[in-house]
Amino acid sequence: MRFATLMALTCLSVLAHADDRPNVLFIAIDDLRPELGCYGSPIAVTPNLDALASDGLLFNRAYCQQAICRPSRASLMTGARPETTGLFHNYVALRELQPDIVTLPQHFVAGGYETVYCGKVFHQGDTDEGVSWSREPVEAIRGVQKPSGPFRLAENQRIRNSDRHAMIAKYGEAAKRGLASGPAYEKADVADTAYVDGYNTQLAIATLKELVGNDRKPFFLAMGYKLPHLNWCAPAKYWDLYDPADIPMAEVTDAPRGGAAMGLHASFELRTRSGIPKSGPLGADLSRKLKYAYLASTSYVDAQIGKLIGALEDAGVRDDTIIVVWSDHGWHLGDMGVWGKATNYEIATRVPLMIWTPDMKSRGAQTDALVELVDIYPTLCELAGQPLPEHLEGLSFVPLLNDPDQPWKTAAFSQYPNPALREWAANPLSPAMRETWFGPLIGKVEERIQSQQGEAWDRELFEQHLTGFTMRTARYRLVLWKDRRNMDDEPLFVELYDHENDSSETKNIADEQPELVRELIAQHSAGWEAAR
Repeated sequence: MRFATLMALTCLSVLAHADDRPNVLFIAIDDLRPELGCYGSPIAVTPNLDALASDGLLFNRAYCQQAICRPSRASLMTGARPETTGLFHNYVALRELQPDIVTLPQHFVAGGYETVYCGKVFHQGDTDEGVSWSREPVEAIRGVQKPSGPFRLAENQRIRNSDRHAMIAKYGEAAKRGLASGPAYEKADVADTAYVDGYNTQLAIATLKELVGNDRKPFFLAMGYKLPHLNWCAPAKYWDLYDPADIPMAEVTDAPRGGAAMGLHASFELRTRSGIPKSGPLGADLSRKLKYAYLASTSYVDAQIGKLIGALEDAGVRDDTIIVVWSDHGWHLGDMGVWGKATNYEIATRVPLMIWTPDMKSRGAQTDALVELVDIYPTLCELAGQPLPEHLEGLSFVPLLNDPDQPWKTAAFSQYPNPALREWAANPLSPAMRETWFGPLIGKVEERIQSQQGEAWDRELFEQHLTGFTMRTARYRLVLWKDRRNMDDEPLFVELYDHENDSSETKNIADEQPELVRELIAQHSAGWEAAR
């Protein structure tokens, strides 16, 4: 009886002091590389994220666990790495593989938080209603029409519908996985709410107003932005922030010298878009237009984030709320000759990450500490006074909020199944992909791999089982290409890049540094636990 009474009093005490616990504003951005003013971009117009960074902590070396949407988000939201979740591509559900794993918002629900999301937080199909979220967001905005589809211009809608009709007639269900997606970009003179990110921001603001009130629970409000994921459709006023002639283009457009022939893909995701060449280079003018569209989309998202943070201030809870902003992976904008995510290189695995907390001491600081998206779960738990679930495989970076220059992790780990012979969702190539205009591209990639790998070439191995495992240390990036069925075997191919002398990863120096390679392979084999 005494124990039961004590537990009841403890629960009442927690509830009585619920308002003392910080809220969490959890902002996810899809496909955003560190192309922001606060990261030194000479062109990006991102005043709201820059302002947040100037009063919080900016991470210069933050890395995803796999540079594709669903595996990356599943890893972050569970605090477990891909080898634990078993999720390596976009066409398998998290709960199908991990029915009992406790997600970050689910854990906060158990801790007495109200949790709710708007937009894309988990990947589509993993939204986890009724488990990770304690309530629904506001359903609609009075007087504002919910956007339908990515395009507002009638011509672009016509192109998309025509393309989809033709591809579905030819390839059936396979075409619905993105073989026809309409134009890659759109500039339309419309309100912010005409596109889904602007509309969802208003839903999040309306939901925030419902969350804030007397006798309320602390809240975990997640807002997920689709842009700058393709298609890059943004209101005209964000395009008008830029002069395309001033936009700097990728400086390194060749594959790494001596790099893995399977390390890069043929920009499949972008090439599904109408008006994009189905083979060969894109050309200077189109490349510039595409980066212009990416930047306009980024500025549009930045503006929405400014509105959301402003709503915190208007509600009087800005100083009681942790704000964390992250992207699920980076994106090649012609870098290494590639357009898209889905590689094991710095451009794809490095992500923007920033955090603001009410009590942090190092404001406006930056840190070069190696951190990973899988670290966000334990960090938010510690900041909110939540216990750490036993399954977590990240490290809380709360100490960096007060001392960002202290010694930290010795390595960050990512992985990706053979990008060259996978579809853009990281799933194995389908017969339809070989029948489309991608067939010749795939054939050329196979020829390059066979030329480099010689007798090691085996189609089943390279399409189904080969994975690149990459480790980023303070100075080096190591990529080990291994057969996942035989992880104890020697790697089929090794890449090593020296960021002290080659920050763009232009030359594989593995053959020149055999002793260093052995040391780094041993470090990689020791795993993430030894790097803490």
